[in-house]
Amino acid sequence: MKYTGVELLEKLSMLFGPSGCEGEVAEFIVDQIQGDCDSIETDRVGNIIARISGRGIEYNPESPKKVMVCAHMDEVGVMVSDITEEGYLRFSTVGGISPTVLLDKKVILLCENGKKINGVISSKAIHMQTVEERGKVIPTSKMYIDIGASSEAEARQYVEIGTVGVFDSDFVLFGEADNLIKGKALDDRLGCAIMIDIMRELYTNGKGLEYDVYFAFTCCEEIGISGATVAANKIRPDVAIVLESTAVADIAGVPAASKVAILGEGGAISLMDRSTIYDRNTVEIALAAAENYGIKAQIKKYISGGNDSANIQRSGKGVKVLSLSAPSRYIHSASNVIHREDVDAMRSLTYTLIANGKI
Repeated sequence: MKYTGVELLEKLSMLFGPSGCEGEVAEFIVDQIQGDCDSIETDRVGNIIARISGRGIEYNPESPKKVMVCAHMDEVGVMVSDITEEGYLRFSTVGGISPTVLLDKKVILLCENGKKINGVISSKAIHMQTVEERGKVIPTSKMYIDIGASSEAEARQYVEIGTVGVFDSDFVLFGEADNLIKGKALDDRLGCAIMIDIMRELYTNGKGLEYDVYFAFTCCEEIGISGATVAANKIRPDVAIVLESTAVADIAGVPAASKVAILGEGGAISLMDRSTIYDRNTVEIALAAAENYGIKAQIKKYISGGNDSANIQRSGKGVKVLSLSAPSRYIHSASNVIHREDVDAMRSLTYTLIANGKI
């Protein structure tokens, strides 16, 4: 069965896919895009690369243009690093997770036999903490995962060193007209959902494209060892659009100047982050298209973070890259929050740039 819109995003959000363990997500995506592109391949590192052919060489025999659209499949998570004699699991984070969002959260762990088990993240009981400890953030090294085992031997029947897990979180619509979405892994399953929807529309309506378009669903972005490097070196695009999420800080008590972007005001276009300075002409093209077609878009106002753009930009002979991100509250937690209108705006702008030859 093929899914669309919010239902598609929910299905993607609920899948298990921490960095290096994206197989479940990849299988679902391949099933969803079958018949909506001219080719699909999975490379050695686990990226999915789908192609929709345009006029290609017939359009420009000397140098057929290639456009790449990219979103990563992986999510942040945890990895078991030790098992105590009492049966508790010490762990490290997979990707950037603040210790402040970990305590008391439910997690799902993937066992070696493919079975999934539940756990709860906890730490020393508060009545056992010193006054000094109570006033500090508990580091991840002082936390553990409780899977209900009573001994190390019992725990090892289910998990081992290297077992990975993700947040166990519901997918919830809330707010006015249910316009807000709360869930895990919206960074960057929302980008994957947008790409799937665009592929379907392009494949139906876009056979006159002036260039080939490659859709790369990449792996391992959250740990910085990005599969996008491999994908971009294979595709060798001229220009790429990276669909992402970005932290926003649009909450109470934050000065206006510190708010990265605003939920409901469209995708955030980056000028610069910690790893990339974006091609200004490409940014201007995107902003002009948004204005001309009445699509919401905004500039990301704070220099922070990074994404697959850096790896793509530096591949081959160099690539012009546009980063378009959904403003996201509480990113890299069990309760990432995004606005449905931002997802729709990102989809519309990306499709317009590709289908109308604006990029």
